[in-house]
Amino acid sequence: MAEVAPSRPQIAPMSATAIDRVRRLECLASALPQVAICTDHVFHAGVYARTITVPAGVMITGVLIKIPTLLIVQGDAIVHVEGGPLELRGYNVVPAGAGRKQAFVALTDTHLTMIFATDAPDVDAAEREFTDEFDKLMTRREAATCQA
Repeated sequence: MAEVAPSRPQIAPMSATAIDRVRRLECLASALPQVAICTDHVFHAGVYARTITVPAGVMITGVLIKIPTLLIVQGDAIVHVEGGPLELRGYNVVPAGAGRKQAFVALTDTHLTMIFATDAPDVDAAEREFTDEFDKLMTRREAATCQA
């Protein structure tokens, strides 16, 4: 008997209610001590990839993503999605829809890489392509907190 492949996790677009829950969490978390999260950027063959590492025990919220992307998750984390928490363990390549704003809790040190096709010539243009909230991105502040 052939084994059935496990279903691939996906992150669907989120309702205004689910996005608002993440915004409320973000507001509460802003009063807590913050952890610097550095971003590594790669442009190659018409594709942009941005990778962050979230230390174990840290919760992050992201900006509202306006385009579909692939999200590669390496580590153990819980992500808030439309239907509630989604637990990801190990290595996952996740199709992620436009119209989402996630909250992640890293259970172990977790690497998150977001990838999408683009003609953007630089990081600023790529960030403006995937979100209208680019001014909230850590990359706008990380020069002072991350080593090159």
